Amino acid sequence: MSAAQGRFDASLERLHRLYPKLIDLKLDRLVRLLGALGNPQTRLPPVIHVAGTNGKGSVCAFTRAMAEAAGLRVHVYTSPHLVKFNERIRLAGALVSDEALAGALDEIEAVNEGNQITVFEAITAAAFLLFSRVPADLCVLEVGLGGRFDATNVIRPAACAITSISMDHQDFLGDTLGAIAAEKAGIIKPGIPVVVGAQEPEALAVIMAEAQAAQAPLLLRGRDWEVTPTPQGLRFQGLELPPPALPGAHQAENAALAMLALRAAGFAFSPEVLAAGLRAVEWPARLQRLHGALLAALPPGSELWLDGAHNPGGAEALAAQLRAWGGDVTLILGMKQAKDVGEVMRILLPHAAQIFAVAEPGQHLALPVEAIIAASGGRALPGPDVAGALAQITAPTRVLICGSLYLAGEVLKLERDDFSDARKASTSEA
Repeated sequence: MSAAQGRFDASLERLHRLYPKLIDLKLDRLVRLLGALGNPQTRLPPVIHVAGTNGKGSVCAFTRAMAEAAGLRVHVYTSPHLVKFNERIRLAGALVSDEALAGALDEIEAVNEGNQITVFEAITAAAFLLFSRVPADLCVLEVGLGGRFDATNVIRPAACAITSISMDHQDFLGDTLGAIAAEKAGIIKPGIPVVVGAQEPEALAVIMAEAQAAQAPLLLRGRDWEVTPTPQGLRFQGLELPPPALPGAHQAENAALAMLALRAAGFAFSPEVLAAGLRAVEWPARLQRLHGALLAALPPGSELWLDGAHNPGGAEALAAQLRAWGGDVTLILGMKQAKDVGEVMRILLPHAAQIFAVAEPGQHLALPVEAIIAASGGRALPGPDVAGALAQITAPTRVLICGSLYLAGEVLKLERDDFSDARKASTSEA
């Protein structure tokens, strides 16, 4: 660990003690802090603000890839991170350094003067501070949770994008699709164009009403635009484009949202640039095929995939991919507490030949293995962790690890580290 990483970790711990609640959807604390910092959020390059339930990170990744293919410098703020905190902030195309991140947190702590602030609010302020000081052509912001009272919603964007909305985070956003949509649509600003992915009627009605009240131009899928996967890639507004580097039919819509948001924000790119961005896009744990140490633990001829889908909407997208694959698929599922494991199971179980329930030791708020097994009606077998699950697979198969971005992060750590020791330990404990 670098000295700067140690300073950063210590700052996060001190900030957490100032306000132990991880989530508290208000803006007053952050507005006060940003004012003390000189309001860096007003000195950003043009901003594209992205909300929704599933696909937000993918839209941000497509947006960055296309803009960078055009030679632009792009700031990006996303969450959560998978392996290292620095993943959340990209400064003009490069992940923020430990030193820059530690310095920004030190400055924020000093200016905050011990007032209450959540860790996410402090990190958001750090991102704005850094973005305001490094020249760039575009800034892409992913909403953390909801929209209306999310910490990112203190900016005036050049364009907004709202991906598909489904049931998730009901304890914070409401227990109906309409209530959740109202929170997501809270990023809509007067006169600012909004591009919107496919929505259920209840969510769509709320978004349309919010846009009308703000007199915000609205571009709706199915009314104003369409994208169609083809055997050769994508058909979008008269363009024939190559398939995105991110697998899955659902990525066609995410790519189209990125193209439309860029255009709405004033960035007109050639078909060649758009195609280059589609080919270059990267976004870990979104139907990511693994080729390293974890795959080596499986019988020869196997495939290993990783996806962070963690709610019913994400499970539906995965189910579509499982149908497209056909054949036998083994699922390794680990989820976060408070997620709708029963509904995720209902969607995925018909497509699984075998399923293992897992919880990694470092997985944040991991749902107990026993709860996953119960939700599966007893079909799932205990892993009880990824190493243990892989050790029980004796014939070549396609394996999909899914259920949580936090699980995905732990899996990527196993890929990065020496997995053989973990597998030996798990096998010896079985």
